[in-house]
Amino acid sequence: MLDHTDMKIIEELSKNSRIKMKELGELVHLTGPATSARVVKLEENGVIEGYTIKVNRGKLGYNIHAFITIITESIFHQPYLSFIKTKDKYIINNYKISGDGCYILECQFPSTEIMNKFLEELNEYANYKLSIVIDK
Repeated sequence: MLDHTDMKIIEELSKNSRIKMKELGELVHLTGPATSARVVKLEENGVIEGYTIKVNRGKLGYNIHAFITIITESIFHQPYLSFIKTKDKYIINNYKISGDGCYILECQFPSTEIMNKFLEELNEYANYKLSIVIDK
C-alpha cells in the first residue's frame, strides 16, 4: 500500500525524473538514502515501470497535431494494427475505445501533404474522422 510519502515521490519524479535523490528527499522530508530506498522499492514493486523524456515534437518539425477516430468495418482489426505499426513516427498513441469508433489515434505530422498521404493509406484499412488540434 502506498502512503502519502510514496505518492509525493511519484508526483515529484513525474515532474522531473532526473532529480537528485537528495533534492527529492528534501521535497518529501526524507534523507537522500531513505528516499533512494523508497524509489527502489517502488521500482521493485512495479509501481515505477521506467523513466522517459518528454520531447517537443513541434520543435522537431511535427507541427500538425491530430486525433483520428478509427472505425473498422470488420471485427478483425489485425490489418489496421499492422498498418499503424509501420507509421510509428507519426503516431503518439493508439487507444482502443468504446463508443464512437474502435480506436483513437493521436498523431503528429510535419505537413498536410504527409498527413493526407497517411490518411489515404489508412483508408485502405478503416474509415476515420479527423480532428486537428487548434490550441493546447
